[in-house]
Amino acid sequence: MRVLVLDKDQCPLDPCHPARARQLLRAGRAAIWRRQPLIIILRDREAATSVTHSHRLKIDPGSRITGLALVQEETGRVVWAAELTHRSQAIHQKLLDRRALRRARRTRKTRYRAPRFLNRKRPDGWLAPSLASRVAHVTTWVARLRRWAPVRALSLELVKFDTHKLQNPEVVGVEYQQGELFGYEVREYLLEKFGHRCAYCDGRSGDPILEVEHIIPKTRGGSDRVSNLTIACQKCNQKKGNRTAAEFGHPEVQARAKAPLKDAAAVNAMRWALRRNLDATGLPLECGSGGRTKFNRTRAGLAKAHWSDAACVGASTPEWLQVERGRALGVRATGHGRRQRCRTDKFGFPVAHAERRKKYQYLGISYQTGDLVKAIVPNGKMAGRQVGRVTIRFRPSFQLNGGDVHPKYLTRLQRADGYEYSRAA
Repeated sequence: MRVLVLDKDQCPLDPCHPARARQLLRAGRAAIWRRQPLIIILRDREAATSVTHSHRLKIDPGSRITGLALVQEETGRVVWAAELTHRSQAIHQKLLDRRALRRARRTRKTRYRAPRFLNRKRPDGWLAPSLASRVAHVTTWVARLRRWAPVRALSLELVKFDTHKLQNPEVVGVEYQQGELFGYEVREYLLEKFGHRCAYCDGRSGDPILEVEHIIPKTRGGSDRVSNLTIACQKCNQKKGNRTAAEFGHPEVQARAKAPLKDAAAVNAMRWALRRNLDATGLPLECGSGGRTKFNRTRAGLAKAHWSDAACVGASTPEWLQVERGRALGVRATGHGRRQRCRTDKFGFPVAHAERRKKYQYLGISYQTGDLVKAIVPNGKMAGRQVGRVTIRFRPSFQLNGGDVHPKYLTRLQRADGYEYSRAA
C-alpha cells in the first residue's frame, strides 16, 4: 500500500505514498534499496532529525496463510499489509516421501538389525517441522519489518476461540462477556468447525444466511453449551423446528459438534511458540482472540481477508481504520532449495546425482535459483527485455520465463531470499 523508507544510515522512517516515492526517485534524492517488497533509501535524511510515528505490527496466524498489517497508532491508518503463504503442507509431504523411501530401503536390505533402544527424547518446546516452519516464517518477517519500519509494538491473535468462555457462558466479571463479543466467539468457533456451511444441507439450499442453532432445542432440555450448538441456514433452521438433530434425520451432527478441532489445536500450538519468540523481541506485545478480531473487523466495515483480519487484531484497534486503496502484498514461502543429493525414481532406486553447490559463478557474479534478474537479449526466441526469477544450470544456460538465456545477458535485481512475491487477491 505504502512504500517503506530508510534513511541514509539504513534506519527506518515513516512509510510514504507511492507518488511521493516516485518524486524522490526522479529527483535523485532516493534510490531503490529493495524491489520486492519495494523499499527506498534516502540520500539526504537521517532518522535523528526526522519525525517518525509509532507503528504497530499486527499478526493473524493461520494454518496456510498468515496476515500481516502495519498500522500507524496515532491515526489508525493501515500503511502496509501482506499475506504470507506457508509451505507447511509441502514440508509434511516431503517428510512422508522420505519416510516411504527409507522404509523401502530397509526392507530391501534384509540383514538383521538389533532393535534400537528407545532413549531418544524430544526437547522441551519441540514442534513438528511443518509447525516450526510457520513459526520461523512469521518470526523472520517480524524481524524484517522491524528493520524496515518504525515498529514500536506488536499485536498477535493468540487463540482462535476463548474455550473457557465457550464452555461456561454464565461466567461473570468479564466485561466483553456481557456484551456482543461473546456471540462473535461462539459463531467464529462454529463456523470454523462446520466449514462455513449449513450442518444439515451443506449449503445445498442456497440460503446465504447462517444462524447459530441448538441441536437439542432449549424447550426440550438443551443447553447453551457449545457442544449443543451448530450452524444452520435459515431454511433448515425453520424446517427443523422443535425437533432434535437426530429426529430431523441428521444424527451425525451431534457427534460432529462434540469432536475436537484438530487443525485448530495444531494452529494454537504454533501460536504459543510464536508468542514466546515475539516476547523475546522486547517489544510490547498485545494478544487477542479470533472473536475479538471478527468483532473489530465487522465494526470497521472491512471485507474478509487475511490482512484485514490482521489489521483488526487486539483491543488496540480503533473504531475506524483508515485503509487506502490498493492490494496487499502476496508473499509465498518457497524455501532455499533441497539438500537431497541422490535423486531417485518412484521405486526408490538412485537415478541421478545433484551438484552439491547451489550457485553458479559467471564473470565474478554468483547466480542461484530464485534470483530476480533482468535480461536484455538481442536476438533469438527470447529476444527483448525479460524480467523474472531465474533457474540456474551448472553451465552457461539458465531458464528464465520458460526459455533459455545465457548469463552474459543477465543483470541481477535482487537475490533469492526464499520467498516469491505477488499481489494478494
